[in-house]
Amino acid sequence: MLQRYFLEIAFKGTEFHGWQIQPGVVTVQSIIEAALEQVLRVKTAVMGCGRTDTGVHATQFFLHFENNGEEILGEGLVRSLNGVLHPDIAVKRLIPVGEKTHARFDAKEREYQYYVHENKDPFLAGRSLMLFHQLDIKEMNKAAALLLGKQDFSSFCRTGSDVKTHLCDVRRAEWKEENDRYTFTIIADRFLRNMVRAIVGTLIDVGAGRMSIEQFKEVIEAQDRTKASKSALACGLYLTRVEYPFLQTE
Repeated sequence: MLQRYFLEIAFKGTEFHGWQIQPGVVTVQSIIEAALEQVLRVKTAVMGCGRTDTGVHATQFFLHFENNGEEILGEGLVRSLNGVLHPDIAVKRLIPVGEKTHARFDAKEREYQYYVHENKDPFLAGRSLMLFHQLDIKEMNKAAALLLGKQDFSSFCRTGSDVKTHLCDVRRAEWKEENDRYTFTIIADRFLRNMVRAIVGTLIDVGAGRMSIEQFKEVIEAQDRTKASKSALACGLYLTRVEYPFLQTE
């Protein structure tokens, strides 16, 4: 009998071409599947809770896989996987779940954070976006408030994305400033491809004085990706939380 498991992982995405397997490049999914095959001695496919682009990080990411072994897998698998995995990927916990539980479709809410810093810091290279000018956080938060609620986010979706709807329910969108660093937190029921980076890039233009609040509102209403700003670089983006109704997140 097949037993389905959730695996909670974290990864620094700098060295990977995103989550999903692609021919000819190294991805987080390909590394995870190779590690599972090495430890379980059987080819094992996994399904992630979503996609992340090249260079994007995750402090919390869930995937599911199935195993037909006689014994329930436990902490030994977590230790074994961490022993063979790439140093930029860590397994945090293993959770037995129901046979129809799905890492992607059962997720009810996701949280992303984007980090920006002003002063050069070698320890933030590849992990935060460096800007050489200050941002007006009050103006950015006024603009971010316009994102709240269920609406069409076509203006912030990668062109050519194959999705049935561009409607997303954004429940929080807020910037915070501490010393020379800025953190943007956004929570929604779902996200479109490249959505957060496109939003951040456009909000940075607001904070830099290159776009007004009214113009930002017009960008949302246009439902046209060409009206929004260039996407912010991947290095500052983190998937930080994925919520399931049956699972207590840590």
